[in-house]
Amino acid sequence: MNGKGVIFDMDGVLVNSYQAHYESWKIMAAAHGVNVTEQMFREQFGRTSREIVKAWWGHVSEQEMHQWDQEKEDAYRKLILADFPAMDGAEDLLKDLHKAGFKLAIGSSGPPENVEVVRQCLREEGADLFDAAVTGFEVHEGKPHPEVFLKAAGKLGLQPQQCCVVEDAPVGVEAARRAGTAVVAILGTVPREKLAKA
Repeated sequence: MNGKGVIFDMDGVLVNSYQAHYESWKIMAAAHGVNVTEQMFREQFGRTSREIVKAWWGHVSEQEMHQWDQEKEDAYRKLILADFPAMDGAEDLLKDLHKAGFKLAIGSSGPPENVEVVRQCLREEGADLFDAAVTGFEVHEGKPHPEVFLKAAGKLGLQPQQCCVVEDAPVGVEAARRAGTAVVAILGTVPREKLAKA
């Protein structure tokens, strides 16, 4: 297990997706006659959409939860494909790390289709910069559980201690700490004091 790896959370780290996620929640909720406020959304940011649907509308059936989840994610992908909002500096950082020999992975709570859209949009001359990805559908426990980052390190062929996680959400920082990786936090989604453990 030689080498070093960097595992990137996706939303708010590689893609400036806050607004697109919020808008897609509002689109889906409005279609079902319910409302989502920005405060509601902010408090859940970083969790899987399945977990969020359950937290907000636990009274709906499993089938409805799945349908609402699909509708929300479809709306999100349409929004980011229409105008891909890469985080400032993300593409340059990925290219520099790749050239320097770091193994790169995505460790996201999002569905595989979302991760694939981001991988397609963040290519260098058509080549995928990422060696691995773990999506929300590959984990049983969402952040702050460390499962997503442990699996990402494993896919890179590295121990967690050989990896650094880049995160923007408190639940992600905690997940990285529990996984045993180094963790760097990006400001923007939440105030600095909420990321103080990075």
